[in-house]
Amino acid sequence: MDRQSFVSNDAHQYNGARPGLAEWFATPQGQHVLDWERGQFDNATEDVFGYRAVQVGVPGIDFLRANRIPFRFTLALEQGATLAADPLQLPLANQSVDLVALPHALESTADPHLVLREAERVLIPEGQLVISGFNPLSLWRLRQLFEEKGAGAPWDERFIGLLRLKDWLHLLGFELNGGRFGCYAPPFENPLWLSRLAFMEKAGARWWPIMGGVYVVRAVKRVHGMRLIAPAWRQERARRRALAALPQRNGHAASRSRTTLDIGSKTRRLDGDA
Repeated sequence: MDRQSFVSNDAHQYNGARPGLAEWFATPQGQHVLDWERGQFDNATEDVFGYRAVQVGVPGIDFLRANRIPFRFTLALEQGATLAADPLQLPLANQSVDLVALPHALESTADPHLVLREAERVLIPEGQLVISGFNPLSLWRLRQLFEEKGAGAPWDERFIGLLRLKDWLHLLGFELNGGRFGCYAPPFENPLWLSRLAFMEKAGARWWPIMGGVYVVRAVKRVHGMRLIAPAWRQERARRRALAALPQRNGHAASRSRTTLDIGSKTRRLDGDA
């Protein structure tokens, strides 16, 4: 069966620029970003366990390589994806996935908040969400301002600030539990200049940490108000145990001693009367 038969011709392809991004990752500049991002995805996903994990977008690059969930798959409208589908309408059941990875999946869509809502819908409670994006508060955004329209990925994409992303995640019930900025060097295309300015990675992380060109964050889906409901017979047993009298050895000993003293006093009084 033809893979494309599941997707209509007029379907809104949220990631129409994704092939451009995949090609850009093959350049020295893109490889510099990709190496850092994959390291951060490895750290963010290696301790996430469950049954299913999905990577949305960029199917040609495995961002879940360090994860040990047995069933991992990619979802996109690009060639090479395990599941051909639109991330704006994920064909997955509610609360069926333990981990969702969104490598730059929010930046080229007209409705990134809808993509986040779909990710929240398919995640189980306490499920993990890992997102990467370009930071508008950086030298990368400055270069984007001087690029012509149609320059290709990532310069024609919509950079989303971390503060805005945190607000969106908070509204959907997510709680950030990790994240980091990186790629502080200017976005040069020459690999020689990138290697010469490698010292800026450590310097930037220390002196201007929020001005990295790229960020990777991890969030956990919280479902407030959940509590375990025990069976009625367990609650009844717990209530009976709470009302049961506890034996006290000291108390019995004290009562016996008081009884002996009372008997002795009566004996002495009888002797006196005699």
